[in-house]
Amino acid sequence: MRCLVTGGAGFIGSHTVLALLESGHDVLVIDNFSTSSPDVLKRVTELAGRIVHVAERDMRDADALRNTFARWSPDAVLHFAGLKSVSESVEDPVHYYDVNLAGTVNLLKAMDSVACHRLVFSSSATVYGKPLYLPFDEAHPTNPVTPYARSKLAVENLLHDWTVANSARAVTALRYFNPVGAHPSGRLGENPTSVPHNLMQYMSQTALGRRAFLPVLGDDYDARDGTGERDYIHVMDLAEAHLAALGDLELSVGFQIYNVGTGQGVTVPEMVTAFEAASGVTIPLQDMPRRDGDLPGFYANPDRAKNNLGWKAKRGIDAMCRDAWAWQVASPDGLVHTEDAR
Repeated sequence: MRCLVTGGAGFIGSHTVLALLESGHDVLVIDNFSTSSPDVLKRVTELAGRIVHVAERDMRDADALRNTFARWSPDAVLHFAGLKSVSESVEDPVHYYDVNLAGTVNLLKAMDSVACHRLVFSSSATVYGKPLYLPFDEAHPTNPVTPYARSKLAVENLLHDWTVANSARAVTALRYFNPVGAHPSGRLGENPTSVPHNLMQYMSQTALGRRAFLPVLGDDYDARDGTGERDYIHVMDLAEAHLAALGDLELSVGFQIYNVGTGQGVTVPEMVTAFEAASGVTIPLQDMPRRDGDLPGFYANPDRAKNNLGWKAKRGIDAMCRDAWAWQVASPDGLVHTEDAR
């Protein structure tokens, strides 16, 4: 299958591109490299032993997108391109809607121009907001509380309406929980451009000595050890979920939503213990006050993906920590981003 992958040099996108190539698909990546490095795709090519085609494009450039689609004429699109920092979205919501929503509008116009009707969308479990019950299933009401999450839900609504307007179209939205880990080779991993936004990144930098301690943001939640529980998923399991969704699109129509998580909540001490075992490094901890809006628990019911897509997460927190640490040791400074290299 000829696949076009937007944002394919990013963390989740690059691992999915590798999985696509290894499964025999032909891939063109569109990325503006604003938060990623072209070197990521060189590594993907080396690991796969197959070429990944690349076009440096911005999703807001409608003409460039249409021209690229006219030349590539994909059978399906996997859409990762977008901004994802909750704090940045609060500071500049217009920018987030411009990139995440307006960029998707341009993408759909380009798809329509070549009669491409199949799309897998990188969504987020943050669209659920505060849980009315746990674990989250796909029937849980959506109530996003940040501009980032609201922009993701706005894209979901757009994609739903796009499929309703033409019965030949099919879209699958995958609502991720907390992607972590790295490719087991140590050659691909998360490449943050700023202060870490998640537990795994912060632990990794603390283990390298770049941060004095890991802040534990609240230890008085109604949870088994007082800290918040989160559903972490290995990025390779997430990549495989995209392959399953892509295969299903060949047979389906309309708009489908699937949770992509393990279904298991992991607390901060549990993740720290696994990371210390994987790295051999003791992680200093410091108790800090809760952050406004943080929740005691946030985890998935992934049964629908298992039953309909035949997909289930296979890798636990030991593998997540082992692979994340191997990547961190191999590339302690990450990869140079395009804007830094210029």
